[in-house]
Amino acid sequence: MRKRILGSLAIAFIAGLTWGVIYLNSLLPVITGYPAKYLCSAVFISNRNPAEVEALDLRFSFIRYVKNEVNYHDSTVVSRFLWGRSKAIYRHGFGSTLVRDADEAVIRSQKFPLQTGAGYNQDSIPWPLGNIIPDSNTGINLGGLDGIIKKMFNEHAYKGNVFGFIVLHRGIPVAERYRPGFNAKTRFLSWSMAKSFTNALAGIMVRDGTLDINQPVDLETWQDDERRNITLNNLMQMQSGLTWNEDYGNRSDVTLMLYNNVDFAAYAYNKPLEFPAGSHWYYSSGSTNIVNYLLRKKINDDKAYLAFAKTRLFNKTGMPDAIFETDASGTQVGSSYIYATARDFARFGLLYLNDGVFNGERILPEGWVGYTTTPASYSKGGYGSFFWLNRGKSYPSAPLDMYSCDGHDGQQIFIIPSKYLVVVVLGYSPRSKGGMNFNRLLGDILQTVK
Repeated sequence: MRKRILGSLAIAFIAGLTWGVIYLNSLLPVITGYPAKYLCSAVFISNRNPAEVEALDLRFSFIRYVKNEVNYHDSTVVSRFLWGRSKAIYRHGFGSTLVRDADEAVIRSQKFPLQTGAGYNQDSIPWPLGNIIPDSNTGINLGGLDGIIKKMFNEHAYKGNVFGFIVLHRGIPVAERYRPGFNAKTRFLSWSMAKSFTNALAGIMVRDGTLDINQPVDLETWQDDERRNITLNNLMQMQSGLTWNEDYGNRSDVTLMLYNNVDFAAYAYNKPLEFPAGSHWYYSSGSTNIVNYLLRKKINDDKAYLAFAKTRLFNKTGMPDAIFETDASGTQVGSSYIYATARDFARFGLLYLNDGVFNGERILPEGWVGYTTTPASYSKGGYGSFFWLNRGKSYPSAPLDMYSCDGHDGQQIFIIPSKYLVVVVLGYSPRSKGGMNFNRLLGDILQTVK
């Protein structure tokens, strides 16, 4: 009997150990892929110190134990944990790309079709296209804003870790501050604020007459089942019905898509239908990457596709040095990966505050901002089209007409039309560590408006 018990325990132990090794092995692409990609972009796009990034942004869960090697000669980062290994490479124009089951030589052979910049020096022309800021308080209490900056950066009153902060009132920057090590030239990671940029790119194509968001999506793989009924609008309102898990767990759909796949859109559009299109709301980064793939498919020319965001949106809104990163398949990662300055993100907010017009030129079609801020039918007032809405009362201190671009770990562009305000907060403020008290911050800012 004793031998049988010991034998059973040994079998159970071996089975458990085997399962544990198999499960851990399945996690290693995420555990090593996240820091490789994140650090590569932080170093080669944002010009950050690797040790500082590791000490703050990468100090959590298993990620803190990963060994990262930055190679400045070939612009790569290799990350290792146990027997796992991931590599990310930086390419001019494309940004950083995680090399996962892809030929690095083929990826490196690709050339970005445009030079960075828009052919002018932003420091030599006035705001909003340039960086010469007019001297005007626009009817706002500047002393009050200075007090908010002091509370944010010196007293840690709003919690979180703020890297960059800027406020526009009536289109003019009235407050701006950066944490030491960052400045007005630093390009910051958007995380999910990129989804709102995807909204803009779709809007531009609607204005061109080349896109109809209410027609079923043209994907061959969807034509033999009920997915053929999904429209672009369903995807943009997060009501596609496709199976998706966005909980950022170890093996959630979003982490597997970003760190264990070559083609992010394909990973998402190959998901089965869980609900009829348009009948349920739930957040899905996969939906945004499907939309970016569909924009690429509609343009049907990769050089023109890669140039589209830069020539039709970035250059026209005074953010010519913004970088829209791609996955290894060449599709821009509209769910997560835009790098731009704090002023650039503020300019993007200004585009929407001004109903799709920037510096006197209409960029988005008339009525597009109205469509964008109309609640998705099953979102309980909390979500429009790739923008979050305050109609769901997420921020009680702010007006109900406020809408926002929200990014993972506390990246925010708040747009408040009734107060003529745009507020940008960038940094590292994960909810798992308490996050940032945006409701208090917004309430204090609104108190400064005369």
